[in-house]
Amino acid sequence: MNESDPARLKRTVDRGQAIVSALDRIVLGQRSAAESLLCAYMAGGHVLLEGVPGIGKTLLARSFAAILGVSFSRLQFTPDLMPSDVTGSNVFDQRSGTFRLVHGPVFTRILMADEINRTPPKTQSALLEAMQERQVTIDGTSHQLEPDFFVIATQNPIEFEGTYPLPEAQLDRFLLRVEMGLPDRKSELDLLRQAANNSVPLWNRDIALPSAVMPAEQARELRSASQMIHVADSIIEYVYALTAGVRSSSHVELGISPRGALSLLETARASALISGRDFVIPDDVKRFMGPCWEHRLILTAESELEGQTTRNVIDAVASAVEVPRT
Repeated sequence: MNESDPARLKRTVDRGQAIVSALDRIVLGQRSAAESLLCAYMAGGHVLLEGVPGIGKTLLARSFAAILGVSFSRLQFTPDLMPSDVTGSNVFDQRSGTFRLVHGPVFTRILMADEINRTPPKTQSALLEAMQERQVTIDGTSHQLEPDFFVIATQNPIEFEGTYPLPEAQLDRFLLRVEMGLPDRKSELDLLRQAANNSVPLWNRDIALPSAVMPAEQARELRSASQMIHVADSIIEYVYALTAGVRSSSHVELGISPRGALSLLETARASALISGRDFVIPDDVKRFMGPCWEHRLILTAESELEGQTTRNVIDAVASAVEVPRT
């Protein structure tokens, strides 16, 4: 590292810990989800949050943007939502006799795509270009989005009526799929006690969002913070061995793409960063194998009928591949 790198690393670690701690005070019992959200942000990707209604997905997204001090838009995906409702459109101005561009919700730094699987594939695809290229095309003209544009999409994993499954190309654009479960006993008791003291309103809109812990310019630097973390060649070999192991599984029809392998590597670097290290260890890789890969795998029909799951496949490969010494 350069002489100034240790100080920069410590500053980034301190900011990351401040973000997670602030989220932990607002969304009780979801520290793991908060850390995963921050890892995805620092690795330069996007996040798909899964959880039943009332678990705190919207509050987590709104609080994350507020803590970073960046612009935030929330878009409710519905069956009648049109692509122009996402990207914006050119509208004729009668006074000037010309068309003017009306920006859609995608022109922000953090976009929450709420219940993304409730809108048809045509509208879902409106986000593909934005997520990958950080731009949108309206009437044949490309418009640049913020360089640190970040999508937090949500979906209910148990309700399928009136939904449209996300196509593989869309799923592959999400760096992580983060499952938000019920809070632990202590956290839920704390929440109930706060509510009994009238310090936690029932409706999220009444909750005071946290203050920013850094200027918005510093938040932009966090978007690529994982790049300062060193990766040993043994870790690179380890990531490849895991990738190859999943691809060769007899249960898998569509394995991990090179983008999927890169996603795991970058997320592991971010995991090392929030842990206060400037190098990746095997535990960083293993921690995010599931969130990085489960939504990218397609199992064979026979394996699904036998009750096999993507998580079982990944766990089996993780157990079989030799862990490098660090």
